[in-house]
Amino acid sequence: MKKIWLVILLCVALGFISRWYYVESISVQTVKREEEIVLYEVEEDESTQKKDYIKWVEFHVTCEAMDKAYEYDLNTYTKEVHLDWVDLLAYLGAKYGGDFSKYKQKDMDKIAKKLLEGETTVEKIKEEMQYFSYYQQAYGAVLGGMVGEYDMEYEEGKWKKVYGLKSYHPIARDFSYSHYDDFGASRSYGYKRNHLGHDMLGQVGTPIIAVESGYVAELGWNQYGGWRVGINSFDGKRYYYYAHLRKDRPYAEGLEKGNIVQAGDVIGYMGRTGYSVEENVNNIDEYHLHFGLQLIFDETQREGTNQIWVSGYELVQFLYKHRSQVQRNDKTKEWTRVHGIKDPEVVKWESLHSKEQ
Repeated sequence: MKKIWLVILLCVALGFISRWYYVESISVQTVKREEEIVLYEVEEDESTQKKDYIKWVEFHVTCEAMDKAYEYDLNTYTKEVHLDWVDLLAYLGAKYGGDFSKYKQKDMDKIAKKLLEGETTVEKIKEEMQYFSYYQQAYGAVLGGMVGEYDMEYEEGKWKKVYGLKSYHPIARDFSYSHYDDFGASRSYGYKRNHLGHDMLGQVGTPIIAVESGYVAELGWNQYGGWRVGINSFDGKRYYYYAHLRKDRPYAEGLEKGNIVQAGDVIGYMGRTGYSVEENVNNIDEYHLHFGLQLIFDETQREGTNQIWVSGYELVQFLYKHRSQVQRNDKTKEWTRVHGIKDPEVVKWESLHSKEQ
């Protein structure tokens, strides 16, 4: 009799174990599937063809890592093997799972050496690392327009062709500011929400600089951002948002919606406007620039709940090495850049749209 009860108990126990294993297996599969959905979303376009695009990005690449990757890119530009800084950062992103608190320079040095010596290629890395392609696209969206060839004015009327960093820090050279990593901090005006930008505190009237060349997509008053400017990159992947500009004279003279701006141009002036339905009101406590960067992998992500905004703190730290020198016109009280650039992307854009017209 005891043996029969032992057999029954053993069968019940095995049944529970099997059920637990099945539930746990389904749970793990569900978690993995949810993680995949976070990275990519499949939707139907107008022609009913499926397309994949990235749904979410967290940009935690440190200034230190960007500095080193950029150094490799710059130093190998004319060599047989040119190391693209986005590829180097994407490799580390895949290695660290996007967590750059794990960053060690020796990891970048190691993969750079392998690439330079022909031990591996970007194509092989893409095959071997599951998430390399994701980070290559994600980091490419953030950094893709920042490095390249352009013409630089080194003296008035004198130009030279260079390769390197062509994006600029959002605050003009020789103007002081303070900041800290405030992305995701709580905000309560209007409704409770997270801060999807980077605040840089300074003095009223500080010249604000276009980080990347592009065209002015938005300009005017916004209840939350006050006087603000929104600039689209030419490839359509980045939307730069500059908010809380100065009362009365927020913008650079002549700036209008639809204008093309070059990286390094003065676009406006620091203020504290916003948090008001009424226009031209200073309702922000401190003078500062709200600098936001939105990524767009599909046009449906521009508006609504699917927007992707990334932290600008480390990016601003990195761009500190490239600040636009400006000068003041005492008659108009306007600030303008001292040395111009000629960005090939501007030429391409103008050529394309002149043909369309």
